[in-house]
Amino acid sequence: MHTPSLFLVGPMGAGKSTVGRLLAERLGFEFYDSDHEIEARTGATIPMIFDIEGEQGFRKREAQVIDELTQLPNIVLATGGGAVLRPENRKHLRSRGFVIYLHSDVDNLFNRVRHDTRRPLLQNEDPKGTLAAILREREPLYLEVADLVVRTEDVPANQVMRKILNELKEQNILP
Repeated sequence: MHTPSLFLVGPMGAGKSTVGRLLAERLGFEFYDSDHEIEARTGATIPMIFDIEGEQGFRKREAQVIDELTQLPNIVLATGGGAVLRPENRKHLRSRGFVIYLHSDVDNLFNRVRHDTRRPLLQNEDPKGTLAAILREREPLYLEVADLVVRTEDVPANQVMRKILNELKEQNILP
């Protein structure tokens, strides 16, 4: 049985990178974070790319990275929170692997990201309101691509990882 690559989607602060690293380690897969990959390739931070190229420039770079990474075998990919905004990204995620939506409520997400200055979309007067609006816009897209939805509120990352592995075994995705 071939285990597909696993792609994690969800809003900023849901735990995609942390849970993704744990899953990759447990499965013996390579771990990728699309935002870190963009930074490594450009030599610029995500906030700097947003400042120089705007969100559209960033999304174009993100689409290229997601297209390339989703073609790799045996990986766990943590996508950026807005990766689902582009139809081609949703298509690549759905058709090239198993998509896990890490779901969390706004209060929990905000508590996790409120002091993080590396979140360009939240650098405004009402970051919690912005986060709520972003989640309202993206939630249907996360659900559209998800093969599995896992809640992450108040759950340690290693517990989320174990829940995912159990679900994958139940669905015969993992041996």
